[in-house]
Amino acid sequence: MNFSSKLLEDAVAEFAKLPGVGQKTALRLVLHMLNRDKEEVQKFSSTISKLRNEIQFCQTCHNIADQAVCEICSSHKRDHGLICVVEDTRDVMAIENTNQYNGVYHVLGGLISPMDGIGPADLQVDTLVERLKDVQVKEIIFALSATMEGDTTIFYLHKRLKQFNINISTIARGIAFGGELEYVDEITLGRSIVTRVPYENSLSG
Repeated sequence: MNFSSKLLEDAVAEFAKLPGVGQKTALRLVLHMLNRDKEEVQKFSSTISKLRNEIQFCQTCHNIADQAVCEICSSHKRDHGLICVVEDTRDVMAIENTNQYNGVYHVLGGLISPMDGIGPADLQVDTLVERLKDVQVKEIIFALSATMEGDTTIFYLHKRLKQFNINISTIARGIAFGGELEYVDEITLGRSIVTRVPYENSLSG
């Protein structure tokens, strides 16, 4: 693609680094920005910069937050005896959109994947174990994607958490194998949480 401006070319190259954005889409986005008022573009730029520089991760659950402790973990209206273990922030958002869950979360920050060089030490597993020591948790819900990596992670976590006298369950498999939570419709996901089953039972299913 030939550009009449080095500034234009550099901007397109940066937009093209975004997931799912090719050069043609990147060019369309850049030209759109050029047609906006300078104040709008400045606001867009400063918002992204502020996001990157000021965003925090909740010191309790590791969800993305504006403060040291996220709104969910600091809410007295949530059931802190119920912890839903998820892969990342997108899954928290997907579950929250169902309006079927009133507990708190624990964001692992990924899934165990030996092929990608990701092991338990790369995830927020130890902090989950520590939470169970400090808080009166009555149930852990594994809400991980129905993939090989998700099942491997659940199997590992179950072994780590068996020492605690708590119920361990997993979302019902109304989600097809290979499905990721962020792409599941809200009704199906909400039903999967409500009809969750003990983890041991899911092994024979």
